[in-house]
Amino acid sequence: MGNALFYHLTRSTAEALVPSLIAKSRQAGWRVELRGAEAARMARLDELLWQGDGFLPHGLAGGPHDAMQPVLLTVAGQGTTGADCLIAIDGAGVDPAECATAQRVCIVFDGNDDSALNVARSQWRTLTGAGVPAEYWSEAGGRWEKKR
Repeated sequence: MGNALFYHLTRSTAEALVPSLIAKSRQAGWRVELRGAEAARMARLDELLWQGDGFLPHGLAGGPHDAMQPVLLTVAGQGTTGADCLIAIDGAGVDPAECATAQRVCIVFDGNDDSALNVARSQWRTLTGAGVPAEYWSEAGGRWEKKR
């Protein structure tokens, strides 16, 4: 069972953090699913990932080669891809059963948005209540720090 890592954004955006999470996951040899809540948002992230500093091969879900994509951008409700690392943004849901088969689950949320905070808190309770080991990471101090 993989850990669930909660990333509390207060100084940066998901667009700034997600490429580095993907890159680290790919360095570990993991297949990645980046899951969002809206198709338009995932299309914007698709373009962003092609324009970044590093090459992050990926695809939007719904194509004929989804199962072969090293990084697949999905929308909540499209179904699980069985990725080694699941990165959820914008309050996209994560089922505890997905944590049982993944190496890692990353939940990225905007700490400046009360609604996003409430969703993340609910996700924390759901996942830890199901026995998923969880870590909380904050950038409030100016750099990413694991909080206890």
